[in-house]
Amino acid sequence: MNTREILQDAFERVRNGAQSAVDGLSLDQIAKRPDEAANSIAWLVWHLARVQDHHVSELADRPQAWVTGGWSDRFGTNPDPENTGFGHGPADVAGIKPESIESLVAYQAAAHDLTLEYLDTVDEDELDRIVDRRWDPPVTAGVRLVSVINDAMQHVGQANYLKGMIERGL
Repeated sequence: MNTREILQDAFERVRNGAQSAVDGLSLDQIAKRPDEAANSIAWLVWHLARVQDHHVSELADRPQAWVTGGWSDRFGTNPDPENTGFGHGPADVAGIKPESIESLVAYQAAAHDLTLEYLDTVDEDELDRIVDRRWDPPVTAGVRLVSVINDAMQHVGQANYLKGMIERGL
């Protein structure tokens, strides 16, 4: 297995985990929050897709699916390409309302598909390319991809934990 295949597999696990988090639930259930300061499944899956879309689009030097696909209309929010959920407070979390579970899954799938397109172009030189010099050591494309995977999988776990709470009536 080569590096590209490992990255593809990791992002496939993100996609499958996000899908699993919403399977069998209603819109009301994915919007449920344990308390007013907590995240919902809808927000967690939206956020992990937004971060993936934003960061990988930056790496690939292409527009985000969020912008080109008109996704913001389906989530009741603005089309700001910088709005990935970082810094969201309780009102912002509550404001992420997908029109359907299918829309939520489709947006995550759009981000996933664009990620796979980018990964098809990745070689060792691309993975070593410096993409952010604000850190010491500077961040490479490979490190950025691992960061996206790490962040996404944490949110997949949170979303699936919430799903378990919902299914148990907690």
